[in-house]
Amino acid sequence: MTPSDLEQPVILSLLGAGFVTAFLHAALPTHWLPFVLVGRAQRWTLPRMMGAVTAAGLAHIVTTAIVGGLIVAAGLAMDQWVSGLLPHLSAVLLFLFGAFYLSRSLIRRPVPADGPPLELAEPAVSHAAAFWGLVAMMAVSPGEVLLPIYLSQAGEGLFILAALTVAFAVGTVAGMAAFTLLARAGWSVLRLERWARYEGAVLGGALIVIGLLVVAHQH
Repeated sequence: MTPSDLEQPVILSLLGAGFVTAFLHAALPTHWLPFVLVGRAQRWTLPRMMGAVTAAGLAHIVTTAIVGGLIVAAGLAMDQWVSGLLPHLSAVLLFLFGAFYLSRSLIRRPVPADGPPLELAEPAVSHAAAFWGLVAMMAVSPGEVLLPIYLSQAGEGLFILAALTVAFAVGTVAGMAAFTLLARAGWSVLRLERWARYEGAVLGGALIVIGLLVVAHQH
C-alpha cells in the first residue's frame, strides 16, 4: 500500500500515536536511570551523557525495527521467542555493570567520616567501555510495547513501517533525554554529592535491582 492509499490525517494520527507511545515507553527506569548512574560514576559532562542516550536510543529502535520486521515476516510465533530471550540479555549486562561497581566499592578502603574533604574518585572504567556497555544494554532489548504496532500495520506497506520507525526513534530519544535530564537535575538539586563515599555501592546495587526488575517483568 502506498502513502496515497491512506488519508494524510490517518497517517499523521498513526505517527503521532507511535511517537507518544515511544516517549511514554522511555519513562521506564531502564531507559534513563542507568545513564544517570553510570554517567555520574564516570564524571560525564552533559553532552557526553546525552551522546550515550542518543546512541543507545537509536540502537534500541534499530533492534526493535529488526525484530518487528521478523515478527511481521514470521508471525506471532516469533514474538514469544523474542520476548522470552532478548530482554534477559539486557538484564545480564545490568548485573555485570552493577556487580563491577559494587565489588569495586567494597574492596576500596572507606574514607573516614572525620577525614579530609572527600574528592570525587576517578572513573571506574574507561569512557568507551561505559558508553558502549550502555548502548549494548539497550540494543539487546527491543521495545516490546512497540512490536504489536508493527504487527498491526504489517499490511500498510514499507513506507508506513519506515515512517513508524522514525516516529519511534524520535519519541524514544526525546523521552530518554527528557527523563535523563530530569533525573540528573534532581541529583544536583538534592545535593547528593554528600553521599559520594557510598556512590559505588549505591550505583552497583541500583543497577542490579534494575536488572532484577527486568527479569521479574518477564514472568
